[in-house]
Amino acid sequence: MIIDFQDASVFQDDYLVLSDVSFRVNKGEFVYLIGRVGSGKTSLIKTINAELPLKEGKAHVAGFQLEKLRIKSVPNLRRKLGIVFQDFQLLIDRTVYDNLLFVLKATGWKNQADIEARINEVLEKTGLEYKHYKMPHQLSGGEQQRVVIARALLNNPDIILADEPTGNLDPETSESIIKILFEISNSGRAVIMATHNYTLLKKYSARTLKCENGKLSELELTAEIDFSALE
Repeated sequence: MIIDFQDASVFQDDYLVLSDVSFRVNKGEFVYLIGRVGSGKTSLIKTINAELPLKEGKAHVAGFQLEKLRIKSVPNLRRKLGIVFQDFQLLIDRTVYDNLLFVLKATGWKNQADIEARINEVLEKTGLEYKHYKMPHQLSGGEQQRVVIARALLNNPDIILADEPTGNLDPETSESIIKILFEISNSGRAVIMATHNYTLLKKYSARTLKCENGKLSELELTAEIDFSALE
């Protein structure tokens, strides 16, 4: 088990967003996180990566107890996590290679041969092995998101947190991105994907958690989900 929340409360500053949050995620598991805008999806993701502190309850994430986590330990936790953003957040004045190089150097990589090998490995995994010299503005939206996924994989994380990773992409490109995320899950990493893309969810079914009315619940895979009610 790589994530374990028990009777946790998720706060945004002093505002209670979700209460009585209890769920577990195992290594290699793919989990969707759905719900209306403002229902708590992003706040839960930010709690998992310690951007928001856990004020009530207990949570274990990649070997760290969130309720006891000290500020100085947050970087150590985040090395176990890979984050995929909707809006990419790439350095626009650097090539694909240099975007990845920046992250490795910032996280303590020093050996140039190891750096080269790791960058080439994650670019190959995301189908970008021939795009390393490109600037972000020279890439399509789907290619930029692949760079973001490659960046998230650099430090071989236990968990990938993807917050609306297909939100700005067309349907065909969105499919290619979710296939990559499922491949990452199949390689042994846990993947949590917050999404509004219910077309993809129906086509690529997986365990689904739903934020609604200040609570987190699990949907039965066999149940008919009324996606229209979540719009």
